Amino acid sequence: MSFVSVRDIFQSYGPRPILERVSLDVEEGEFVSIVGASGCGKSTFLRLLLAQERPTRGTISIAGAPPAQEPDRDRGVVFQRYSVFPHMTVRGNLIAAEEFGGAGVIPRFFGARRREAAARADEVLGRVGLAHVADQYPAALSGGMQQRLAIAQALAGRPRVLLLDEPFGALDPGTRLSMHVFLQELRAETGMTVFMVSHDLEEAFKLGDRVLVFDKPRWDPIEPEAYGATITYDFDARNGGVPFQAAAAAARALHEPQREDDHVPAS
Repeated sequence: MSFVSVRDIFQSYGPRPILERVSLDVEEGEFVSIVGASGCGKSTFLRLLLAQERPTRGTISIAGAPPAQEPDRDRGVVFQRYSVFPHMTVRGNLIAAEEFGGAGVIPRFFGARRREAAARADEVLGRVGLAHVADQYPAALSGGMQQRLAIAQALAGRPRVLLLDEPFGALDPGTRLSMHVFLQELRAETGMTVFMVSHDLEEAFKLGDRVLVFDKPRWDPIEPEAYGATITYDFDARNGGVPFQAAAAAARALHEPQREDDHVPAS
């Protein structure tokens, strides 16, 4: 059974269809890049994975659990614009991220519980290379450091799935490349399953194990919004960009013993 299972997802906003007939299986630890033209439902799909939205039809399941009704600790998210609290220190941002993941109307940590949360925050900051700025405020950090902090926030809840929506789009080219290295190292260390929306095709193939292309296979020139988008291509970025299904079938054929009736004599 796949780790992330997406079955026949449709999503509409009022009468306007956004996604239709989206199905997908992803194994634990895979990095899935998502590309496509603007307005073809990439970010909508990410919000559905986050359980920030519920689909009009279909189901999304993680690790065989029932479909989530709202975002939970299994899912962490990072947006293009830094989702950090400017009035809190770097360490305080991570403690707050963990507090908000708990139960209660006003979740706050006090005493020993807060000290334990601070120790966990320092551990995550060490992992992302921000331990030396734990007591500073986000305004004092560079763009790349602020994005590291946003990723650290997402990691504070120890999610099983990390969702990235154009996380490096606002960074300069040099910082962007360093963030690629950082994300690759972090992914190797944590083994998390990652979904990343990107407008950069080169970035998508560089970081992803698979690259999904969202597009509208049906198009009405009179009513351009009459149909939703779906996954039109699923490339295996680890195997020269061949279609993922073809690569998977070839791998199965390579490892499965052949039966005698598989061999058809040449005519």
